[in-house]
Amino acid sequence: MTRELKQEYTRKITQANKTQLITILYEMLMIYVEEAKEAHAKEDRMGFREGIRKARGCIGELLASLNFEYELAINFLQLYLYVNRELARAEVRNAEEPLEHVYKVIKGLHGAYVKLDGLDASGPVMENAQTVYAGLTYGKNNLNENLADQGVNRGFRV
Repeated sequence: MTRELKQEYTRKITQANKTQLITILYEMLMIYVEEAKEAHAKEDRMGFREGIRKARGCIGELLASLNFEYELAINFLQLYLYVNRELARAEVRNAEEPLEHVYKVIKGLHGAYVKLDGLDASGPVMENAQTVYAGLTYGKNNLNENLADQGVNRGFRV
């Protein structure tokens, strides 16, 4: 993941509600799977393993976020465990095929959560985070991002 993409996701996370956080984790997981596939194509074993390690980190966060008060959590648990097994299988066998299975499952879940995001009107999970405003300012076709309350609103509270 590039430095710019990491910064973008950091901003997204600070402004996200619970549903958007899950959506972001799915997006990150898909990016890491793509990176692992690219590394495999280049025969970069370390890059391949690193992509899988990061994808498994995302799965770990998704597993930790399950709320077992709801019956649906068992279905998600089974899907996440399947994805975790496929990631492990890809790493052990140095194979790309299990990554295709992982990507397919996560892409489907991501699509469902994107639809749910429109129904979730709750506020951001993090409090005391800087507000980011983006718009076209002072220049033809230049996008400038401005942080509101720099220095005043520091530190995150969950």
